[in-house]
Amino acid sequence: MSKIKNIPTWVSIPEQSDFSVQNLPFGIFSVGKSSPRVGIAIGNQIIDLAAVAAYGLFVNLNFNVAVFEKSTLNDFIATGKTNWSSLRNRIQELLNEDNYELKSIAKEVLVPMEKATMHLPVSIGDYTDFYSSREHATNVGKLFRDPENALMPNWEHMPVAYHGRSSSIVVSGTDIRRPSGQTKTSAATAPSFGPTTSLDFELEMAFIIGKSTNLGDQVSTDQAEDHIFGMVLFNDWSARDIQKWEYVPLGPFLGKSFASSMSPWIVTLEALQPFKTDAVKKDTEILPYLKCVQDFNIDINLEAYIQPKNGEEELISTTNYKYLYWNYCQQLAHHTINGCNVNIGDLLASGTISGPDENSFGSLLEITAGGKKSLSLNNNVERKFLEDGDSITLCGFAQKDNVRVGFGEVTAKILPQ
Repeated sequence: MSKIKNIPTWVSIPEQSDFSVQNLPFGIFSVGKSSPRVGIAIGNQIIDLAAVAAYGLFVNLNFNVAVFEKSTLNDFIATGKTNWSSLRNRIQELLNEDNYELKSIAKEVLVPMEKATMHLPVSIGDYTDFYSSREHATNVGKLFRDPENALMPNWEHMPVAYHGRSSSIVVSGTDIRRPSGQTKTSAATAPSFGPTTSLDFELEMAFIIGKSTNLGDQVSTDQAEDHIFGMVLFNDWSARDIQKWEYVPLGPFLGKSFASSMSPWIVTLEALQPFKTDAVKKDTEILPYLKCVQDFNIDINLEAYIQPKNGEEELISTTNYKYLYWNYCQQLAHHTINGCNVNIGDLLASGTISGPDENSFGSLLEITAGGKKSLSLNNNVERKFLEDGDSITLCGFAQKDNVRVGFGEVTAKILPQ
C-alpha cells in the first residue's frame, strides 16, 4: 500500500477538510458569467488552472494547457495518466510552504468556493450501474424475491450490472422532480399511473473512465487502474414502486432513468492508493478473468443524511466502500470481457453500498424494510420513503495518519410532480 506523503503547505486548510494537499481533486467551475473551466480543490478554495497556466507555471508539463479552459475534463483526461500525475506533483510542489511561485499570485489564481458554481465535471457518454454489495443484494432479494434464497444464482460469480441513462445524470445541487409511471399493488387487477409514492436514494460511488478501448478489446483486472481516472460520490435515485412493477424480465428502466446525482469533484485513483485495504473474502471460486493479483478494496467512509422540509439534517446511514464484494478492477474487467468498448468520461457506478447492520444500509428500501416500518427522525417526523421537500446529502472520505482525502458531497432536494 502507498505511503502518505507529508506536504507542509502555505495554504490555510480548515481542520477536517476533505480537500487536503494530498487529495487535489479535479472539477469544473465558473464564477459569475465566466465560462466553466478546470479547477482543483484545496481547502475551501479552487485553484484556477487556466489562470496558473497563464502565469507560466506549467511550462514543463508535456501537454497543451489549453485543456484547462475547457468546460469538461474529458480533454485533460485524454492527455493520459502520466500527465495527470505530473500535474498533481507540480501542484503539490507549488503548494509547498517553501515555494512562493503560486503564493505570490494567490489572489489571482485562488477562488473561494462560495463564489463558484460547480458543473458536471465530465461529458458522460455511457453509464453502467453495478450491483456489487452483497449485503444490499441480499436485503433486496429478501424483500423482492425469496427470503431463503435472496441472491440470484449468478451473483457470486460475476459483477451483475445494468446499463443506465447518462443523459439524466446531474451535478450535486440540482433539484430532482418526483417521477411518474406505472405501478401495481398485489391487490390490484391492473396497473395505475401517477407520481411515485416510494421515492428512494441509493448511496453509491462511481469511477470515471480515463482511457478508451476499441471495440473487441478486453481490460484485465491488472490493467484496469490504467483505464480509470478517479472516483465520485453517486446517488442513483429510485422509484421503488415503478421499479417493482417493471423490472421483470429485463431489469431497471423508468424507475431509475429519471435522475442520478454525482458529486462535482473527481478524486484521482492516485490520491486513493494509500487507503487500499483487504478485499471481502469470496465464498465461491470465481473465474480466472475476475481474479486480482492484489485482491483489494478501498477504505472510504460513507454517510447519508436526510433533511425533511423545514426540518433538521440527520445522519441516517454510515457505511464503507470496502464492503463491496466486487472491486472496481473486477467491474471493469467484466464490463469489457465481451469486447464492449469504453470511452473517456464513461461512468461506472458501484450500486448501493450497504454494510452488515441496520445502521449501514444504503437505501430507504432497506432501512424501512420496503416501507413496512418507519424511520424515526427528530420532532416526531417519520419517513418510509422520500417526500416532497426532503433533501438527501451523501458524503465520503478516506482517512489515515491524520490525512483526509474526501469527496465533498452530493446533495439534492425533491420537488413535487
